Amino acid sequence: MYIKTPILLFLAFASVFLNGLDAAKPGSDPLILGCGADNEAKDADGRKWQPDKKYLADSSKTTSAQAQYQDPALLSEVPYMKARIFTANTTYKLPVQPKQRYMLRLYFYPAVYGSNNAEGSYFSVVANGITLLQNFSASITCRALTQAYIMREYMLAPLNKDSLDVTFSPSSGFAFVNGIELIGAPDMFGDAAIVGSSDQTFDGKSSNLQTMFRVNIGGQFISPTNDSGTLTRTWYDDFAYVYGAQLGVTNEAAKNVKIDYKDMPPYIAPVDIYRTSRSMGEKKDINLGYNLTWVFNQVDAKFMYLVRLHFCDFYLTKANQIVFTIYINNQTAEAEADVIGWTGGKGVTTYRDYVVAANEGFNGDLWLALHPSKKSSPEFYDSLLNGVEIFKLEQGKNLAGPNPKISDMLAKDEQEKRSFQSQQQQGGSGTNKAHVIGGAAGGAAAFGIVAALCIAVYQRKKRAPGSDAHTTSWLPIYGNSHTSGTKSTISGKSNASTHLSSAAQGRCRRFTFPEMKHATKNFDESNVIGVGGFGKVYKGVIDGGTKVAIKRSNPQSEQGVNEFQTEIEMLSELRHKHLVSLIGFCEEDSEMCLVYDYMSRGTMREHLYKGNKSQGQLSWKKRLEICIGAAKGLHYLHTGARWTIIHRDVKTTNILLDENWEAKVSDFGLSKTGPNMDQGHVSTVVKGSFGYLDPEYFRRQQLTEKSDVYSFGVVLFEALFARPALNPSLSKEQVSLADWALHCQRKGIVEENIDPHLKGKVNMESVKKFADTAEKCLSESGIDRPTLNDILWNLEFALQLQDDTDGSSHSSRRERSDSDDPHLRNQNMMAIHYSNLSLGSESDLVEESNTNPNNNNNNNNTATNENTGDTSAIFSQIVKPEGR
Repeated sequence: MYIKTPILLFLAFASVFLNGLDAAKPGSDPLILGCGADNEAKDADGRKWQPDKKYLADSSKTTSAQAQYQDPALLSEVPYMKARIFTANTTYKLPVQPKQRYMLRLYFYPAVYGSNNAEGSYFSVVANGITLLQNFSASITCRALTQAYIMREYMLAPLNKDSLDVTFSPSSGFAFVNGIELIGAPDMFGDAAIVGSSDQTFDGKSSNLQTMFRVNIGGQFISPTNDSGTLTRTWYDDFAYVYGAQLGVTNEAAKNVKIDYKDMPPYIAPVDIYRTSRSMGEKKDINLGYNLTWVFNQVDAKFMYLVRLHFCDFYLTKANQIVFTIYINNQTAEAEADVIGWTGGKGVTTYRDYVVAANEGFNGDLWLALHPSKKSSPEFYDSLLNGVEIFKLEQGKNLAGPNPKISDMLAKDEQEKRSFQSQQQQGGSGTNKAHVIGGAAGGAAAFGIVAALCIAVYQRKKRAPGSDAHTTSWLPIYGNSHTSGTKSTISGKSNASTHLSSAAQGRCRRFTFPEMKHATKNFDESNVIGVGGFGKVYKGVIDGGTKVAIKRSNPQSEQGVNEFQTEIEMLSELRHKHLVSLIGFCEEDSEMCLVYDYMSRGTMREHLYKGNKSQGQLSWKKRLEICIGAAKGLHYLHTGARWTIIHRDVKTTNILLDENWEAKVSDFGLSKTGPNMDQGHVSTVVKGSFGYLDPEYFRRQQLTEKSDVYSFGVVLFEALFARPALNPSLSKEQVSLADWALHCQRKGIVEENIDPHLKGKVNMESVKKFADTAEKCLSESGIDRPTLNDILWNLEFALQLQDDTDGSSHSSRRERSDSDDPHLRNQNMMAIHYSNLSLGSESDLVEESNTNPNNNNNNNNTATNENTGDTSAIFSQIVKPEGR
């Protein structure tokens, strides 16, 4: 016994030592390269990116470069703000272990790097003889997908050598890359059934694949840090892909249900994939009348695709309780899918692989549909799905497809830009410019200020090179998202005021540049209260004592003219007590400044949380008054101007507070003029802030004023719960405030979850009325949501209930009985509305202004919003540029 113990200890230590040596072999650990970086740096997820230079076979034809502009969608500078630029064919030699499958990720941020503009960059990428990209334009791809950055992920077949050669070859201009990841991956692919062939299978063991989509069906976004194993995959929710009016229902496993992988390796998918699903619902007649359908777009023709479907039934226990048919591209992939029949029990995971060809005539969409099968007379007529992965399969050592096609809408925008720039170069008259741009804007020539309005519309289409979040982002990397990465080529000195309408200039005060210098003490750095893409924001004093916020353009920012013009044209038209005001502007030589009201108490959000010293000091009555003020501002946008204005980015950082705690709505950079009476909606690329985004708008890309109502519902629950709209650090069911609040409403536990500072200090009847109103705002369908008119009434009534508790009266509150008289209620609400209108409120509406302002932390010394992003933004969030 005494002899055996040392031997066992020796063998144990030897095993640990040998395992340590094996882990240290080249390629055994993930290789994460920040291309163009000089030093190691961490990204927002805490992952370390090391410099890439030592892995270059020859660095003589390369340079490292810094992006000139950081898009507001970027939560992390690493790895996107630096790039490796290639002017000739250059190869990375990356260490690998022979006979090991690897996952390769390439990151691209199409920006301007010194004298290199990514708009002119076309290149190819080849990895050990496999063409990954050919004549690839990151700029075009980002514009087509309405994204600011892209990541391409490949699953490379095992090699018989100890290095992976990745070669970048410029085909026009230069090639570039921002980041490279190489991760050893287990062999996750085997035989897959070929759809449309009854007896043929595809062997995926030795194939190279490109990841196209990775989706958590019925669940939420899963970040790389929450993926299984070391694969750091990103799983997106399926909202962007669900098709049709019938969305089915989402399901979540009870906490006492154990997810059992049995013989399936856990690295196939994280447990969160199998804890949620989407099914059709309980009504047999309805379920038999539709397919539960997802559509995945931007799929390259002439390739074959491996579609992996993940299943886990955490409700049922027996076979033949739910049986359904699986269709892929209108072909039957599985005639009778029975999850319990496959797995043998409740909570057991499984997956199925199918291969489908995208042949001639393919329109770029891959369709997946489920329908109850009646053949075996199952107990329930339903279907379910937990997760989807779609991979492109190599075709003759090629995975490269063409650059995606830019939509007709974006193509039209670019054509308008070219026409406009051509007229500028030819010195065309202002009248001709107005004619060209006005025609593109569609009938705006009826208005006297059409030239400036249309130029504003044109200018907002130009965007500085962007970046899109998150790899911690809530955006589908391979699908549609809301952030554009296009780049304007216009630069040079400002002549913005020459394009402003005389009406706009007449409504705004024009300052001289010496006045701006005097107001800010020569732009003293101690007066800086924010920095963004347009430039710095300063606290200033004009007219001997009036405090203002002054935004000064950065001469090197090519977005300045666009933002400058659009803000003046838009804000000069909007005048209301509960909207932030533009005081004036300065435009001299190459200097541009915008002057705004100074809002001493900053944003609503910082008084609810974020550690502000006033956190918790907002009484329930004060929160109600702030919400009522914001609702009045939105009500004016929807009803008070000649056309409806849809704000499109309602959130607590865009509700500002002055010294008297009056709420003012700000940031109209994403605003659009509202729907005409024929359509009832505006068809548009999705823009907004995740956590606040109307799911109906997200799915259908049809914007209505009810989209603002949904976002305002989230704001109301923020006021009640004092927590962010999205908080990934919370438990899964609490990440989304909207989802959590609705859950609390259904379970009757709102009182238990309100802001602790409010407990015992509020009238619960007031809270109930408030929460009921917020819940209605979050209705799945826009038609079921209240109008701002109705919301205002309910909030006023909730305030009256609280006033009664406080023993005070409020002369402007109506009696409860008024709610029974819609006519009287509307009269009262319109009286309140018009009593708050001020000069210019009935002015014509400015044409749309479209931007992507950032989602920042806040500063309580200003009411300004600094946009580090696209075309035009209004002050409200100015400190740390963060993504939506």
